[in-house]
Amino acid sequence: MPTNVVFAGVGGQGVLLSCRLLLQAAQDEGHDVKGSEVHGMAQRGGSVDGHVRFGHDVASPVIRAGSASYLVCFELLEAARALPCLAAGGTLLCAEIRIDPAPVAAGEADYPGEVAAWLSGAVEHALILDARTALRESGIPLRCVNVFMLGALSAHLDFAESTWERAMRALVKPRHIEPNLQAFALGRDAAVREIAQHARSGG
Repeated sequence: MPTNVVFAGVGGQGVLLSCRLLLQAAQDEGHDVKGSEVHGMAQRGGSVDGHVRFGHDVASPVIRAGSASYLVCFELLEAARALPCLAAGGTLLCAEIRIDPAPVAAGEADYPGEVAAWLSGAVEHALILDARTALRESGIPLRCVNVFMLGALSAHLDFAESTWERAMRALVKPRHIEPNLQAFALGRDAAVREIAQHARSGG
């Protein structure tokens, strides 16, 4: 069966780039690959989704509700919104980042509290990562959160690290390659640590 990956974020967070990087990496690893166009309102602040499928033989680029192997999210509320995409037994990877949607920014609604805790309780395999702190402490711009989370996803996929670097160098503008490579490594390391900790605790 193909591996199905849904990316979810808001406009300006780089959902499309993450899709392209995964598409390129999976293709370079020899998989049949399909990806959909970004869905939703791609302007800054609007919800954005992207679908990537790869495997031996992939017929369609669209991932149906309840069939995503991985849901990779760059913002907490977007993770809650996209959660119906995730298959039973699938893995949620989410950056613990809050971006106020328009009604909250306008003072017409409140941002829900404890979203991270709710997500962790709602999904058996959930990895909520403090990407903001990790990036800030390493001097990497927050705009690299998409590649940080792609690095976290890479800890779950059997792709060579050199494959990811080739994809990055092919698709990222030269002046942005180094911070993105650093962000990718940070995300991968963070996920590896969390996976090891869950294994030790029997989670």
